[in-house]
Amino acid sequence: KAVVSTQSTGEERKKARKDEDYDEEVEQTIEEELDQDDYLLGKVSDIIHNLFGVYGEDFVQIFDSLTEYFVAMLAPDRPSLEHQWAICVFDDLIDYAPNSVHKYQGHFLKQLMEFLTDSCPGVRQAAAYGVGALAVKFPGPDSPYKAFCQSCIPRLVNVIQGSTSREEDNVTATENCISAITKIFKYIILAENLDEATLLTWFRWLPIQEDEEEGVHIYNFLLDLVEANNPHLLGSDNSNVRDIVMVLAEGIINKTIRAEEEPELMSRVEAFFRSLQANEQLWAGIISQIPDTHKVLLSGQPT
Repeated sequence: KAVVSTQSTGEERKKARKDEDYDEEVEQTIEEELDQDDYLLGKVSDIIHNLFGVYGEDFVQIFDSLTEYFVAMLAPDRPSLEHQWAICVFDDLIDYAPNSVHKYQGHFLKQLMEFLTDSCPGVRQAAAYGVGALAVKFPGPDSPYKAFCQSCIPRLVNVIQGSTSREEDNVTATENCISAITKIFKYIILAENLDEATLLTWFRWLPIQEDEEEGVHIYNFLLDLVEANNPHLLGSDNSNVRDIVMVLAEGIINKTIRAEEEPELMSRVEAFFRSLQANEQLWAGIISQIPDTHKVLLSGQPT
């Protein structure tokens, strides 16, 4: 009922904006209604999220009776808030009921790609998360979604490299795009198949500043590459090691790497730092080239 209600009021708002009596006061009323719809749809999405989280595939039978409403919310003429919350619902389908994704993919896959470059940051964030979730849930070079995920990369890159991508309103969506590409690299393309230019372009997007949940995936992949002694990332004569240390130290400083939230990630970071400290000459060279704020942090790392 809540979803139907927002859709019917949406139609009324369209008519109101075309009416001859439309003015600033009418628009203000419309904006207030949109805020109410956003709140309501957010609550509906939370309920769906929790039901998928608890029941997984067993919830699909009930979800099936609701699908038409969420599909309708994906139509091009629907407002951004409906696009965002509908994509969030299909994201939960991918996360918690992956065996049923094929049944519904025709309803949302095209929109998932298109919404990656939507003008609304919330829509971009939800779409990017969904692409990354597909890579995680359907891994490997024979993934049924390999071609789809790879075809999303140019759109994701365009968002990340946009001139306003790191502005406050956009940064979380941008970091979800970085995470989506990271997941595609890790789970579908595989690290050993990435060339130097691709890996270094990815590395230059770091560190993450805001989204610690997605930061976990990004930093763990960075450490996968480090622990595998990936020559493209480390550079000739370990020329990129200082920059890697800087990225990880910045992650700790800005709290996108937190021991209390992700102890395994922090343990990997500390192990990397210890391996560098074992080479006194190398470590001294790194310390001499980093800001004082980072020196203070690194001097407190266990040896």
